[in-house]
Amino acid sequence: MGAYILRRLLLVIPTLLGVMVINFGLVQFVPGGPVEQVLARIEGDGDSIKNIGGTEDAGTDTEDSGYSGAKGLPPEFLAQLEVQFGFARYVCDEGFTGTPSLKAPECHKEKIPALERFFIMMGHYLRFDFGESYFRKISVVDLVLEKMPVSISLGLWSTLIAYLISIPLGIRKAVRDGSRFDTWTSGIIIAAYAIPSFLFAIMLMVVFAGGSYFQWFPLRGLTSENWDNLSMMGKIGDYFWHITLPVLAQIISAFATLTLLTKNSFLDEIRKQYVMTARAKGLSESRVLYGHVFRNAMLIVIAGFPGLFLSVFFGASLLLEVIFSLDGLGQLGYRSVVERDYPIVFGTLFAFGLIGLVVGIVSDLMYVLVDPRIDFERRE
Repeated sequence: MGAYILRRLLLVIPTLLGVMVINFGLVQFVPGGPVEQVLARIEGDGDSIKNIGGTEDAGTDTEDSGYSGAKGLPPEFLAQLEVQFGFARYVCDEGFTGTPSLKAPECHKEKIPALERFFIMMGHYLRFDFGESYFRKISVVDLVLEKMPVSISLGLWSTLIAYLISIPLGIRKAVRDGSRFDTWTSGIIIAAYAIPSFLFAIMLMVVFAGGSYFQWFPLRGLTSENWDNLSMMGKIGDYFWHITLPVLAQIISAFATLTLLTKNSFLDEIRKQYVMTARAKGLSESRVLYGHVFRNAMLIVIAGFPGLFLSVFFGASLLLEVIFSLDGLGQLGYRSVVERDYPIVFGTLFAFGLIGLVVGIVSDLMYVLVDPRIDFERRE
């Protein structure tokens, strides 16, 4: 098993490198950038796409800048922006002791090639130095830690509740396969799976958050405004009061998939020969189900817990965060892409990509933990 884990860990490096290369390459062809974003804000236009193109009428001072939004701005300012964002650097004559800038005759600006910028970025990331946000003046790590409680709350509770509902329901559906209960619950599950989570979230808000019927839950946020003045029990109650609707909207499709997976896994085990043998020995039905079938049937369900948590943690949370006014990783990722805040985009991509690959290895280890008979090295 040790050799298998070592091979998987070694595969993490080229896989992660491939992910970063592809995304970094795609960004080179995407219009706009952090410099254009700053120029658009200076010009009073939040859309940087309009400010991309030629600069034929920009005047002699900015004809080499490449930004049509740079009209009337001094070349020194544009050069400083490019150097600040890591797209260029100052090259000065040997012996120069002043502050590098275009105002110094001994210095000139030099563009940094994309390939060199990529290796510089990866060198920092390998030291887990993700830099600082371009526009928020805060480190990427601190920013992610600031937004993470929202995403952890949604991911953790959604996953736990989905398991608590799906496993007992899936087992009961397997035991009563083909019955009226199985048919009706399958219809409900399929309908729930077909409902988009954001549409279900809007329905929950309309019905239970003061829309047209009841005002049982708050409209927005993860805590109330008087959070700091509440007692410990009051804070716990306030937290669950706020998180109820977002979690319900998050699990609408997750529990459906998990329930059917549990049912099919149990059905497959119930039909095997060892179950018939256990029943022939006179064991009770509950002893057969939970003493023999459960361990084998739950192998794929339990081992998939890390992967399911990760998918719920990172997947499809943007719309829910917008609907419920939750400032989490979903909104952070969206805003960073729109603003071309590359340290956040690539820093989170590297960190979460690494986490995803490691979780894949943990999932394999969970298989071995649940069923020691599995030997990945022998299978290879």
